[in-house]
Amino acid sequence: MKRLIILLIMLFGFSSVAAANEIYTGIFSNKAVSGYDTVSYFTKGKAVKGNNKWHVKYKGADWYFSSEENLNKFKSAPDAFAPQYGGHCAWAISAKNDLVSGDPKQWAIVDGKLYLNYDAEIKAKWDQDRERHILTADKNWMTLIQQQ
Repeated sequence: MKRLIILLIMLFGFSSVAAANEIYTGIFSNKAVSGYDTVSYFTKGKAVKGNNKWHVKYKGADWYFSSEENLNKFKSAPDAFAPQYGGHCAWAISAKNDLVSGDPKQWAIVDGKLYLNYDAEIKAKWDQDRERHILTADKNWMTLIQQQ
């Protein structure tokens, strides 16, 4: 399996695999935010795994929630709860102008918006100047999604 993943990355390039959809879902999954409940970041202040019992399709991806209440909140305002940049790493979009996976455990809410980063080390870099990274990533994101 590991060799297959490496082969796919070599054939298509990491960014091409991640860019298959505006919402990052990984190579072998259609789960947005790796199946984490995006509403919980706002209501509980933490990453909470979603449940197969409560899910919805949005922007071509499957979104999972930890409760029916959270599912309904998302359905009523999905853009308010979906992570920025489709769940791709906010720092990579800013600093590298590239699509890289976001880790649902490396997150921040800034001005009412959810941002994910690749890992703790990258998030620490992003945290050093969030405002600048957000401004740059917002500009880069428009170009990146037009290339998809």
